[in-house]
Amino acid sequence: MQYISTRGGIEPISFTEAVMMGLADDGGLLLPRAIPRIGSETFAAWKDLSYPELAFEIMSRFIDDIPEADLRNLINRSYASFDTDDVIPIVHQGPLHIMELFHGPTLAFKDIALQFLGNLFEYLLERDDTVMNIVGATSGDTGSAAIYGVRGKERINIFILHPHQRVSEVQEKQMTTVTDSNVFNIAIRGTFDDGQAIVKSIFNDLKFKEEYNLGAINSINWARVLAQVVYYVSACLHINNHENDKATDFSVPTGNFGDIFAGFIAKRMLPEGSIRKLLLATNANDILTRMVTSGDYSLGEVAVTSSPSMDIQSASNFERYLYYLLDKEPHKIKQTMEQFAETGSIDLTDFLVQIQRDFTASSSTEEEVEQTIGDFYREYGYIMDPHTAVGVHCALQHQEQGIPICCLATAHPAKFGETVEKSIGKSLELPSAITEILGKESRCELMDSDRNLIQDFVRDHARHQ
Repeated sequence: MQYISTRGGIEPISFTEAVMMGLADDGGLLLPRAIPRIGSETFAAWKDLSYPELAFEIMSRFIDDIPEADLRNLINRSYASFDTDDVIPIVHQGPLHIMELFHGPTLAFKDIALQFLGNLFEYLLERDDTVMNIVGATSGDTGSAAIYGVRGKERINIFILHPHQRVSEVQEKQMTTVTDSNVFNIAIRGTFDDGQAIVKSIFNDLKFKEEYNLGAINSINWARVLAQVVYYVSACLHINNHENDKATDFSVPTGNFGDIFAGFIAKRMLPEGSIRKLLLATNANDILTRMVTSGDYSLGEVAVTSSPSMDIQSASNFERYLYYLLDKEPHKIKQTMEQFAETGSIDLTDFLVQIQRDFTASSSTEEEVEQTIGDFYREYGYIMDPHTAVGVHCALQHQEQGIPICCLATAHPAKFGETVEKSIGKSLELPSAITEILGKESRCELMDSDRNLIQDFVRDHARHQ
């Protein structure tokens, strides 16, 4: 399997080269040259596989430069750290299927990809006898999941930027209480978008990227998207077994477009009709909803909400979707993204018909999020976090009679206890993974959102060969 850049400026590379490159050297994002198709017989034969077995079947179709036994071992190790053998249990609550993606070490869906990516990095660095300095930005959950994925690994240093006082207390503690010598937390005075722009700028300094062996853990790294494709396929198999082979809708709370893009890939892989609709759910930061409903992809001010992992305006993975929307023509992608960098806006009204074939979308206000959490608890006894509530609100708006719909539950409710407790009118029982860190000492650097300051810090603390 070869990988190419959305902007067409690099020669095709292998999967492991794509993983290590992270952001393509021409500034684009990496994608497989072709998406494998899964026939109906193969799909049906997967119904009794365990989650790690299914992950191998899917990932091995995109990975041909890691020996089969090694890939199986990487996958098995990655999901052994989850607190349930199912990895992603699906519960049935009221009219919805809810896919719980928060059973990993940091209680968020990012663990599903980042436990795998951390082990994959370690494997490749040992194979090639080299080191890596990971630089990433987080709006909340990616940072802690990435840190837990690589903490203590001998060949890796990790630098994570998060927006100062714009993540939940638990999210911050999960990052800053990890004091392994290879972990560096940086709180920036600014937004997630500021941090992500700094990271992309640093990666575009190709001399610095090569000299310090930079690695990417944000969803700009294709391996993360690939790992997330698996749970859409798993959910389809589960729901087919319970709903007599009906097509499934998915409601996906998203800010960076990575999670729903994984669903887009899964839909193109699977037999026709396995996935019917992808419902894109946003909070008040609704650039993606506006893109789907009106073709308006334009930046606004970042609003601070109770679902901080979605407090994003510039979606890091949107360029990957543009590649398919603009007929896989790299020069169009490059031109469009350069225009967006200059103006903060892309007019996609000419593509609305296709966009609305691919997605349905809606946004939620803070009041609607709190009401959804409270109403769902009172009616069904199920407690969800604010991000999940954004997806559930969208699902309840768009659900059609007789069509099963699966909502992605992206974080444990205790990670956002203040909002959840206010909504349900009672205190939450905190899992031990949270109570154990709340009183721990933190370590974090507070810095201005200045690319030069951040780059100097990385240079001064980087791991060398």
